[in-house]
Amino acid sequence: MTDTPVLAIEDLHVSVGDAEDRSTVVRGVSLTVFAGETVGLVGESGSGKTMTALGLVDLLPRGARIDSGRIVLAGSDVTALDARTRRRVTSADVGVVFQNPTASLNPRLTISTQVVEALPRGAGSRRHRRARAAELLDAVGIPNVGKALSAFPHELSGGLNQRVVIALALARSPKLLVADEPTTALDVSVQAQVLDLIDRLKVEFGLGVLLVSHDIGVIADRTQRVNVMSDGVIVEAGATGEVLSAPTQPYTRTLLAATPSRLVRPVHAERDDIEPEEPIVAVHEVRRAFAVAEPGRIRRVPHVALDGVTLNVHRGQSLGVVGESGSGKTTLARQIVGLDSPDSGSISFEGNDLRALTTSDRARWRREVQYVFQDPYGSLNPRLTVEQSISEPLRYNDVDLRGVSVSARVGSLLDEVELPTSFRSRRPHELSGGQRQRVGIARALANEPTLIVADEPVSALDLSVQARILRLLQKLRAERGLTLVLISHDLAVVRFLCDDVVVLRHGSIVEQGATEEVYANPQHEYTEVLLSSVPGAALDLDRDPRLTPVRV
Repeated sequence: MTDTPVLAIEDLHVSVGDAEDRSTVVRGVSLTVFAGETVGLVGESGSGKTMTALGLVDLLPRGARIDSGRIVLAGSDVTALDARTRRRVTSADVGVVFQNPTASLNPRLTISTQVVEALPRGAGSRRHRRARAAELLDAVGIPNVGKALSAFPHELSGGLNQRVVIALALARSPKLLVADEPTTALDVSVQAQVLDLIDRLKVEFGLGVLLVSHDIGVIADRTQRVNVMSDGVIVEAGATGEVLSAPTQPYTRTLLAATPSRLVRPVHAERDDIEPEEPIVAVHEVRRAFAVAEPGRIRRVPHVALDGVTLNVHRGQSLGVVGESGSGKTTLARQIVGLDSPDSGSISFEGNDLRALTTSDRARWRREVQYVFQDPYGSLNPRLTVEQSISEPLRYNDVDLRGVSVSARVGSLLDEVELPTSFRSRRPHELSGGQRQRVGIARALANEPTLIVADEPVSALDLSVQARILRLLQKLRAERGLTLVLISHDLAVVRFLCDDVVVLRHGSIVEQGATEEVYANPQHEYTEVLLSSVPGAALDLDRDPRLTPVRV
């Protein structure tokens, strides 16, 4: 590490708004990044971490501006430059990796076209530029480079698309890599691969890396120094091991306490007391295949999403289904709630095959089996108020309100998911992500369900919001006697919520059993890989007695 940092931010202030009404979202931020090190910037949504990152790469959104402070890149104060020169310097010295790899790439252009476009001017002939694009894809570990070059983004997995984005960031040989939540949307094993890649490239290219994240585990594993940000201010900074093992600030301790691995499960009843002879849902030898497009092929090819899956869900049970993207988790969830049908095999509800249900039995099944979707932003109708969203299933499914009005029932549901009744008239855009997810849960509860299937219900949320939603689900399960099927790639979340776990790989169950037993002694190598990929092993939380576990 040299004495001169590749990045030095000094007393940075950023504001947003119009001429009459502006608010400061970054207040006096100072930090440095040296070549060969990874520095973390951690905090929740709204903390100012992303605005800080966007400010230093000259990508602030409309209405935002740098009011004061200095940003020094490789010895050059870019805040003192005119807009054109500043953009030229930042594009040459800084590579950026954003959170969503699919949104970062142009869906209409091939990978080859996009990588070639990212190369600096004067990079040689067309043939030379394509060869350089192939070299970059090979450097980031993309297999079958020739096939990948001719592919479109939708033809590649999320992990491969993120590798392409990293290749784009490296195209101009930058000195600094800014990675803004680069693995939030990825499974744990793919997440580990991408972070390993960034670590390797940091050494090979002598990069400084600013890693922006709300994931404490990733910060603990991958950074040498960390800056903890809240409300636009860095509240704590220092060596990562020291800050996370013995934090001095309450906000840092709150973040650490909210990590899923720190949440303490309540003591449940004995397993024999909650497993009746007949399961609520029985999945037997279910197979489901789809026709999918592959790079370089004109015809679609079959992809087996589920291959002979058999499992039972018992009343009162909390069952976790884990696996990487493409393992069949969501397809299984959609089968259970009837959003898709198997090609072969059967799914039964309380002993009755779903395909043979009478009209009245099917109506009851649709009431008693409810779905909580992954995306709290996309699962609510933007035109409906909170009250309309929650009351819609009450009216449609003719739920027994037991003498109370629909309005009163909506009020009790809002209270149950810990939202103020004043939210009745709000629309989704007026709610935070966590609040939207609570509305989605209230909507599912409106039908008085027996079983809730939750597909990645907290993956898009910050740690403290995530912790509140997990506690809410645990509380509702205890108070209502709900049965829960939780689809997740986050093994810590599954460990907190679930009695039992099923591990899916390539559409098949490779391991299942009691959660604690599977986690403590995995029998399949794939399960071992998943468990070893969970970030946060470097956290030594027990050293600080103030970091008490969060109990439900």
